[in-house]
Amino acid sequence: MLLEVRDLHVRYGGIHALKGVSFHVEEGEIVTLIGANGAGKSTILRSISGLVEVESGEIIFQGKRIRGLPPHHMVSLGISHVPEGRKLFANLTVNENIEMGAFTVRDRRQVAQAAEKVFQRFPRLRERANQLAGTLSGGEQQMLAIARGLMSRPKLLLLDEPSMGLSPILVREVFDLIRDINRSGTSILLVEQNAFMALAIARRAYVLETGRIVLEGAAEDLKKDAQVRSAYLGQAVGPSG
Repeated sequence: MLLEVRDLHVRYGGIHALKGVSFHVEEGEIVTLIGANGAGKSTILRSISGLVEVESGEIIFQGKRIRGLPPHHMVSLGISHVPEGRKLFANLTVNENIEMGAFTVRDRRQVAQAAEKVFQRFPRLRERANQLAGTLSGGEQQMLAIARGLMSRPKLLLLDEPSMGLSPILVREVFDLIRDINRSGTSILLVEQNAFMALAIARRAYVLETGRIVLEGAAEDLKKDAQVRSAYLGQAVGPSG
């Protein structure tokens, strides 16, 4: 098992954001977390990558307990987090943003090889290598955020709302890209408001409500579930189900 989260509890002040969340990600999987805003999806990713303090529970990556380790240590272990809102360095160039993704890699030759691999996957970014990140379109910025996340050659990629604010055509492009990254050997934990697209590419899914997992199963099965269709896929379900 690549990642296992056991009975995770997180509080923000008086708010109990995660209430005993448990799930896992196997090698080679795309697993998605779906749920309404405020359900705790982003908090889970931030807990795994060491950005928020966990009150109790365990986070185990490749058999090692990693709860409480600093974020840069998580990157060195093979976990890369592409945050909601992209969080690019707007006043740095595309090239400089990409190099920032390899800040834990000491070998400059390895950095150059990783950058070349990223540019092969994102030819549009190569064309804009010397352009400031803040001047890119929304779709290009999302691609840059993912490209930066891939520079550390992660075993597990945490993706937080990669389709946010994008046109339907770009959403499809981003999801094709996620599928391609997964096929090349990177496991993915995906948080996504667009439940339909997330369930279409994931192997398994977990549904969160107010800090708890209320449903889990094969993504294909959850797509057919009446509760999921009604609440997250925008499909009215009649009495016959």
